[in-house]
Amino acid sequence: MSKKLIQAQEISKYYRLGVLGSRSLKEDLKEWWRGKLNIPVEPDPESRRHIWALRDINFDVYQGEVLGLIGKNGAGKSTLLKIISRITLPTQGKISGNGRIASLLEVGTGFHGELTGRENIFLNGHIMGMKKKEIDLKFDEIVEFSGVARFLDTPVKRYSSGMYVRLAFAVAAHLDPEILVIDEVLAVGDAEFQQKCLTKIKSISREEGKTILFVSHNIQTIRNICDRALVLDKGRIITSGDSESVLASYIKMNRDQYLGTDYSKLPSLPGNEFIRIYKVELIPDFLDQNQVIDIRTALNIEFEFFYQAEESGKIQVNLQVFSASDELIFEIASESRALATGRIRGSAQIPGNFLNDGSYYISLSFLRNSTSRLFYLESCLYFDIEDFKGSMEFSGKWAGVVRPSFPVDLFQLTDPA
Repeated sequence: MSKKLIQAQEISKYYRLGVLGSRSLKEDLKEWWRGKLNIPVEPDPESRRHIWALRDINFDVYQGEVLGLIGKNGAGKSTLLKIISRITLPTQGKISGNGRIASLLEVGTGFHGELTGRENIFLNGHIMGMKKKEIDLKFDEIVEFSGVARFLDTPVKRYSSGMYVRLAFAVAAHLDPEILVIDEVLAVGDAEFQQKCLTKIKSISREEGKTILFVSHNIQTIRNICDRALVLDKGRIITSGDSESVLASYIKMNRDQYLGTDYSKLPSLPGNEFIRIYKVELIPDFLDQNQVIDIRTALNIEFEFFYQAEESGKIQVNLQVFSASDELIFEIASESRALATGRIRGSAQIPGNFLNDGSYYISLSFLRNSTSRLFYLESCLYFDIEDFKGSMEFSGKWAGVVRPSFPVDLFQLTDPA
């Protein structure tokens, strides 16, 4: 059996809201004394002055595993990684690690702004307990991978966020850690560097036996590189297991969010004096009983809104589809029509065999006379498209955001030898 490198037992993390010193001296001393004696914190769960970022977290990580952490913003993923990296301590519970940890949690973590890129490489190596000779052996490889050789003797405070991430990842991945901890920070880099990083992650896990903890909102990335996954929600682990089954459960759990939003149930409808949104819904034409959206699935978008008409005014609705990296894939528009004041329904379809596998979101733009924007409903629908494994021999290796199924014919022009 593989060696256990990380063990989390009943990990909880409590934060007090507000400004330090806002309470009485007696209250501050009482809380300090509780921490000194390791007395469990039991605040009022209804109190507005505290928040449990993590509650009762238990899991093990073994050598060579790539463990993915997924969940909505505020679920506790980054807090958990900070505890594992020894950046912050848990309020309750115990976490034990067996191996050298390199962390990449946010842009510039572990770097000193006044030092050059070269000096920061050696600084990080020494922090990880490496000798100068060990760092020297890895130095050229780090510089080549990062692509910042030209700026190596420039203070890193002058680096762009992309350069920061390039050098930070190169340092973390090449200075021989047993455990590599990576937050969503890779999203700062360009698409080419992201792919380069993901390839490196696979390499150091499968070929070098390193253990990796990886946080991402990109379902496809988790699926491609992670062996196991944990789903965090409001500071608790709600699902864990192999990545395929966990992701399937996660997508199903969030299907209402992915497929549609009934804004009529909210206390106030989003919009303004011209537009009020009742409903936006994504209705897939599922092709199998598992109800999975894959590259073959046609996607129907339906929406309803209240329109306050004006004289000589025409209404037009534009539908924009974006990739997970915020790249506009395409935009389609209704005809500009003169409609009376009242409730309006609209619909559109994204045909199957058009979008590639990946994560996408949709925004709606409401225009008057094709020029004046009345209202913009941003990121109202999110969805993931899976690959269809039986599609073609090279399934899963297609680049680009569109993957149309246009025929390509081959003809034998000469007799075979």
